[in-house]
Amino acid sequence: MHKIRMGMVGGGKGAFIGAVHRMAAALDGEIELVCGAFSQDPSRSVESGRILGLDDNRIYGNYQQMFAREARLPKDEAMEFVVIVTPNHLHFPIACAALEAGFHVLCDKPATSKLSDAETLQDLIGQTGKLYGLTYSYSGYPMVEEARQRIASGQFGKIRRIMVQYAQGWLSKAVEKSGNKQAIWRLDPDQAGQSCCMGDIGTHAFHLAEYVSAMRVSEICADIGPSVADRVLDDDGTVLLRFTNGARGSLMASQICVGEENALKLQIYGEEGSLNWSQQEPNTLILKWHDRPHEIIRSGGVGLSRPAQAMCRLPAGHPEGYLEAFANIYRAFADGIRQFPERGELNFPGIDDGVRGMKFVETVVTSSSSDQKWFSLNSIKGEYK
Repeated sequence: MHKIRMGMVGGGKGAFIGAVHRMAAALDGEIELVCGAFSQDPSRSVESGRILGLDDNRIYGNYQQMFAREARLPKDEAMEFVVIVTPNHLHFPIACAALEAGFHVLCDKPATSKLSDAETLQDLIGQTGKLYGLTYSYSGYPMVEEARQRIASGQFGKIRRIMVQYAQGWLSKAVEKSGNKQAIWRLDPDQAGQSCCMGDIGTHAFHLAEYVSAMRVSEICADIGPSVADRVLDDDGTVLLRFTNGARGSLMASQICVGEENALKLQIYGEEGSLNWSQQEPNTLILKWHDRPHEIIRSGGVGLSRPAQAMCRLPAGHPEGYLEAFANIYRAFADGIRQFPERGELNFPGIDDGVRGMKFVETVVTSSSSDQKWFSLNSIKGEYK
């Protein structure tokens, strides 16, 4: 099999998430980076591409130039999909341009910076028929998949409560004033959209809760806002959740929890048992029961479901983590491209997840600024001021 050819927009020299994507894409040896427009500064794009070992004629000054030239190359040479790793406000125009040029798209989340754009993008994906994926990366962990399979089996009975929290501490000080580039764009409404914390990490928590439980949030009641002086966008918040089956839940996302690193945790409670998973101990899933001892399920160990086993690369006791979870999404996306235009089961998050994520963000923002207690996710019409 040939390697799937990937182009990249964004992710140039010094960018955190671009390097993560490249490592994850390369992990299984099924994908190769063949071209890129790595920066809005053409000279910086060239410098970044050369560092990555690309030929100058496959390093582009902007994404429009890249899509036009790659579309004219022979089919066995041109990129097959583009990954978008830019600030949020650029996700929508780049994805649209790529789809219209005939390329599949894999995008860092969120899909767009506002709901109306996500819905427009959803329509365009349907019209072009191309594949579109989002890197809600935590769905790529084997123990997250195992938790999902266990919930689906019904062994916990009716689900009653879901609690998810994502705590970081890196924005507890005004680091944007000292030149931290990651903080600057995430706290800028023109680049991040209407939310920092909920848009950045709250969407991950929201997706994880719905993905594992296979249930949908129907209503929310939110309290979010900035905690550091002179900030416009939120850096902390709490959201009460109601699910369609009647379960209650809560979602806490914060980037001002001093000392926390990347503390994403999920707890799901049913009539007969419960489960606990933590991103900082990702190889362990804890099950608790009314009538028997607790169970500790380990990545790579015995007794895993087939979908979870397929996501493990190493025997038990050999830790796998963030890059491998990302790589599972890339591997699934590459499988989708190999099968295209046939469509089997596509095991990666897509535009429907992206629209859900933007509905969540916009409903949270609306709820937090209102005296009304509960808001339906379906009440948001796709625009914000």
